[in-house]
Formats: sequence, structure tokens, C-alpha cells
Amino acid sequence: MTAATESITATKTLGNLQAINEALDEALAADPRVFLIGEDLADPGGGVNGATRGLSTKHGPGRVLDTPISEAAIVGAAIGAAIEGQIPVAEIMIMDFIGIAMDQVVNHAAKARFMSNGRTTIPLTLRTATFGGLGSGATHSQSLESWFMHVPGLKVVMPSTPADMKGLLKASIFDPDPVIFIETVACYGVKGEVPTGADHFVPIGKADIKRPGTDATIITYGRGVFDSLQAAELLAADGIDAEVLDLRTLLPLDTESILESVGRTGRAVITHHAVEFAGPGAEVAAQINAHLFGSLRAPVERVGTRFRSIPAGKLESHVLPSPSKIASAVKKSMEYK
Repeated sequence: MTAATESITATKTLGNLQAINEALDEALAADPRVFLIGEDLADPGGGVNGATRGLSTKHGPGRVLDTPISEAAIVGAAIGAAIEGQIPVAEIMIMDFIGIAMDQVVNHAAKARFMSNGRTTIPLTLRTATFGGLGSGATHSQSLESWFMHVPGLKVVMPSTPADMKGLLKASIFDPDPVIFIETVACYGVKGEVPTGADHFVPIGKADIKRPGTDATIITYGRGVFDSLQAAELLAADGIDAEVLDLRTLLPLDTESILESVGRTGRAVITHHAVEFAGPGAEVAAQINAHLFGSLRAPVERVGTRFRSIPAGKLESHVLPSPSKIASAVKKSMEYK
């Protein structure tokens, strides 16, 4: 499978949830080794969020496997199947629960290629979702992607738009190494144009400019893309032209695109729904400072979730990033001439 997006012109409108379902459907149809495994994936439920609805009816119960409520068993079984030549797509329905399977992910899936001297690969895609922004509380709303950025051997993907969601999920499924594929439930309903045809893939490890600009670069991913685009509109009303760079993939990190964008604008604001302290933005800021220190026009700013447990209900908004907080950080960077 190869990445091919630029040559495709025909599109259709899909929501993010539909894009995920379509990507899984096409992957199941494309290769008999692909199968889905997780809690309540089969019909009539089709997963806790409906992402796999209709797939067990279409492809059969042998390709869409319901499991007991055991994250460790789901990931362990998927790793074993991958070693035996299958292509599993495992689901941990809520990202906060992924800690139960950390040994399997970190010490088995991520290390197999290294410990076998390249003889054993783990083509595992681990789909999971963050419920942040829905008022779900401290153990259902965390964005834990930085945990996996710290593990050599893994790839970490967190798309925002339907086209990226579908293209990157298919690229992840057919990647020979384990991929942590993170979805944002609050963005499932976001709609956008998606290239038609089963050959729509988006390359892992390549960022994308979602809004061009000249005065400052807002670097983000996942739900942060939509917050940042709203922030850019607020800034435009004040005559500030902000570029929005969607990382899409966190590991490997597209440092080249980050440096190209910030090198042009001279200012950088990084925002994400992971906690700000030791979050993904810290690594991005370190890369910018290491390579562009002499040409930056202002210190790098970060806007992340506050370093505390996430409260439930409306109180959640007090700890999460927002368009207004992002816009304020950009305005702060503009104070440096």
C-alpha cells in the first residue's frame, strides 16, 4: 500500500465517524488478514461510538471480534495475531483505560522489531479515543498521547479532519509497525470533503497547513486544530494573520514542516489538549529553540490543559485550551517586535 492523495480530485462529504467506518470497511475488504478486535464492536452495537456499525454484518463475525472487558487481553491477543502474520485493528474504547494494557504496548509491541533484529514486525493499529470536552470527568477525558511519544518503536497519529482521519487510519492499518491512532469524540460530528476511492491514503509523519498565515504559527493537532482555526479568525479581526499547522502525526514528528513554518513567521504558539507540563508541545518548543533560536521574533508560547485532574461538567472548560486562550497567546507573542 502506498500513500496517494494529490492525484485524487473527486470528493464526498463525510463526518469523522463516517470516515473511520469507511476506512475500516475498505481495509477489511482489501486484505483478508485485517480484523477488528475490541469490546462491543459487533452489530447491533457497532462500538461504543458506532464507529464499527455494520461491519460485522458485512464482513462476518470472524473479522469483527467482540471481546470481554479486558484491555490487556485485547492488546495481547492482537500482538500475538500480528506476530502470526495477521493485521489486527484493536480498539480501546476510552483512552483513559489504555494504562491497563501498557505492558503489552510498551514492552512487547514496541520492542518486537528491535529484539528480533528486524525479523518480527507488529502491524498493529491500536484505535482509541479521548472524551475530553464532553464533561465526562477525570477518568474519561484525558489526552495521553505524550505517554506514547516517549516510546521508541511506536508511531502516534492524531488526525482532525475527515480526509485525514480516513487516509491516516488506512495508512496506519497497513504500516508494518505498531501505531497508536487517537480519535477525538468531540470532533466525530465534524464534516469535511474526503477523496473518493479506496486508494485514499495520507502519509504518516507529514504535517499539513490548515490555514496559511504570515505573522505567527499556531502548531496543533486533533481537536486543537478547530480551536486554532477559530482563534485565527479572532486574530484576523485584529489584523493578525496566523498560520495553523496541523501536525497530524506526533511520532514521527514532522520537524521539517514545523521549522519551515516558524522560520517564515518568526513566532510560534503550540496548543494541545494534553496537559501543558511535559506535554507534546514541550518537545516541539525544544526543536524550535534548538534550530531557530537566532531568528525567532518572540519566545515560543504553549497553551495546553492545566496540570490537574479534569473536572466534570461545565467546570472542564476552565482547564482546557480554548480559542480565546490561544488568541491571547498569539497576541502576547506579537508584543515582541
